[in-house]
Amino acid sequence: MAPELERKVLAAAAALRYTSDVSARAMRRKSDAIALVADDLTTPSIGLVVAAMERQARTIGAFVSVSSTRGVPERQYETVRTLCALRPRALVLTSSRIQAKVLDGRLLDELLAYEQQGGRVVIFGDTDMPFDSISVDDRGSARLMGTYLASTGHRRAVILAGTRDRANVSARASGFVEGMLGGGVDAQDVRIVNCEVSRQGSYEATIRLLDEGIGDTDAIIAANDVIAIGALAACRAGGVDVPWDVSVTGFDDIQLAVDVTPRLTTIAVPLAEIGAESIRLALASPAGDSPVRETVQGTLIVRDSTVSRSR
Repeated sequence: MAPELERKVLAAAAALRYTSDVSARAMRRKSDAIALVADDLTTPSIGLVVAAMERQARTIGAFVSVSSTRGVPERQYETVRTLCALRPRALVLTSSRIQAKVLDGRLLDELLAYEQQGGRVVIFGDTDMPFDSISVDDRGSARLMGTYLASTGHRRAVILAGTRDRANVSARASGFVEGMLGGGVDAQDVRIVNCEVSRQGSYEATIRLLDEGIGDTDAIIAANDVIAIGALAACRAGGVDVPWDVSVTGFDDIQLAVDVTPRLTTIAVPLAEIGAESIRLALASPAGDSPVRETVQGTLIVRDSTVSRSR
């Protein structure tokens, strides 16, 4: 098309407020959408991941659509089926429950069929599915926190471990225990308490602990920062001084970790980098017969919510 004619066409389209027919474009080719399927969109950590994904996608003219399944396998399957019919450029699934055996393999079959039609699948989290993935070494990273607390004289800990069905927080609880025991703490002095993975769930669980009497417990180790923030609030309400009566730690290093008082000692996870890398993997050509497995290590960040108890 000649430049002058193109200018006139664009001017006419603007005057008519014309937009292209998305459904018609989808019939001709895959869309510019990268579809994210997540368990829960309300957590600060997934918000950081999504924002980074969106920024990275925009650099190549794509955009990110987001769906939440609350971690329910049937909803995961139905959401994936619906999205595949819309022919996104790629699917990114983030969940602690994305395994080949889910729903007797029906989810895996749907994803394999989508890839065979030219789509790309990337999973954020540990998985046994044959797709590229990026995950956090939750257990190894949590071990850093347990080792740090043991090395600073903490000898009796309560781990607020989240719910039993969340593989990532379960792995973190195991890492915390390993680090504490490796630092000379007796196994009988490390207690695991399950709670809802929310500020309110943690607050209520910590209030119950305080009502029961925490005795000489000197550390509350939370499976993520949101749980830790709930524990901080409960300690404040119960008249327990953090860190002088008890240290409190988190995991993720969300923005609120430095906004609360005292500032939270935590494990920093490069969530923005993970979001950007998931887009890079989603848009890359398959590397070979074996899926790419990328693992990210967390970093210990010591702030004001812990204090050394070494004598």
